[in-house]
This record gives sequence, C-alpha cells and structure tokens, in this order.
Amino acid sequence: MTARTEDTTQPHDQKPTATTSGRAATAARKADIKPETVRTAVKASPARKASTTEKATSAAVKPATKTKTVPAKLKDTEPKPAKVKLVRDSFTMPSDEYAVLAVIKQRALAKAHPVKKSELLRAGVKLLEGLSDAELLRTLKRVPTIKTGRPKTKKGD
Repeated sequence: MTARTEDTTQPHDQKPTATTSGRAATAARKADIKPETVRTAVKASPARKASTTEKATSAAVKPATKTKTVPAKLKDTEPKPAKVKLVRDSFTMPSDEYAVLAVIKQRALAKAHPVKKSELLRAGVKLLEGLSDAELLRTLKRVPTIKTGRPKTKKGD
C-alpha cells in the first residue's frame, strides 16, 4: 500500500481550483478576503457591481443606523404655499370674438411672448377685476348675450 501524501503547494483550508466550479472558486477566494479590503475595493471601483458576498460583508461592516441630512437650502426657505385647485370648464363664444383671441395671440408672439388662449382669458378676468363698478357694468353691456348650450341636432339626420 502506498501512503497518501498531501500536496504542500496548496494550503489545507483552500479547495483545489481544478475540482471546484468557477463560481464556487470565486466565492471561496472572496470569503478569504478581509472585510476591510472588500470595503475599500468596492469604493475604489464603483463601476463594478458588487456580488452578494461583497454586499453581505460590506453590510456587516457598515453602521446599522442611517441619518438623513436636510440640505441647507430647504431649512432656510419658507414653506411653499398650497397649490390652487384648477377648474376645467367649457364655454360658448361667437366665432368673430374667438378670432380676436387668435389676433391677440399673434400680437403677443410678435413681441416675443407666446401666450395660450386660457392665459388670455385669465388676463381679461384680471382686467375686469380691476375696473370700478360703473366701468364693469358699461363693459358688460357692450357684450351681447348669446344662447348657451350645444346646438340642437336635426331629426332628419
């Protein structure tokens, strides 16, 4: 019988790489690395994703509690005012007055201030708000009253 001799080139606690799979060998090598070197290796190469073994070792080294810091900008500023609720509505308008909206939009665009129809209507409301009672009544009397609602459909169609 031949006595079995151990190979002195490999340490006793390491498995031979020829008999282990690639992932098992990598995990065995990473397990032998000290946690300090794993943490510095992870910080040194942020482009490389950390494996589960590295995450477990680095998580054990990091402190358990995290404190959130508020940026200085948010501490010094005043609280934001509450948002105004928007109301969606529809209305009926004669085509000639509707065309005036397009003309006013073109005038504003010529002065390098593009504007939307809703902004024009809101500006008109602000102007009406600033009028005195007598001026408001005079302006409202110049606006003709129109029949509101959708036009009726013909029964023959």
